[in-house]
Amino acid sequence: MNTVAALKHYSVEEYLATEQQAEFKSEYYAGEVYPMAGGTINHNQIIINLCIILGLAFKNRDYRVFAGDVKLHIPAADAFTYPDILIIKGKPEYYQNRRDTICNAQLIIEVLSDSTKDYDRAGKFEIYRNLPDLQDYILISQDKVHIEHFVKQAPQQWLLTEYNALTDVLNIAQLDEILAVTDIYDKVDFG
Repeated sequence: MNTVAALKHYSVEEYLATEQQAEFKSEYYAGEVYPMAGGTINHNQIIINLCIILGLAFKNRDYRVFAGDVKLHIPAADAFTYPDILIIKGKPEYYQNRRDTICNAQLIIEVLSDSTKDYDRAGKFEIYRNLPDLQDYILISQDKVHIEHFVKQAPQQWLLTEYNALTDVLNIAQLDEILAVTDIYDKVDFG
């Protein structure tokens, strides 16, 4: 006889309490909890490269860069995620004074993997678009030189620019920052 286990519906409070004790990270969406996939060396290298580049760029500016371990709360979507990188302007706006969860992302970067790329492009981006402060959403392939940069033009209007060459430069106009694609992919092995 085939049996399918019923999915447990979690409250936000149950998710947050479980997440504090968990051995691995999970994301939350409308009562359902999804374990996060593990990363690769390329995935990690891209994140480190970006943290170095952006950390130095914003050293004397009113922006903060967070990577991997800070949860992002999206109230309009009843969701909590762990973006690979998120940038805020000014001070963090904490969810219920929790120092591990913020609500005011201005830029989100996700490094794509085979198991998450479709979700990152569609479902997750749909969730992130509910954030009022979000101006830029960047997706970076770890298997080839390919970056997708979505820039908010107006409510419900986003412009996509793609980058496919190491000689390209990524312009983040809202942050007054230009990133060399070759620096993003420094030490990344496509072999």
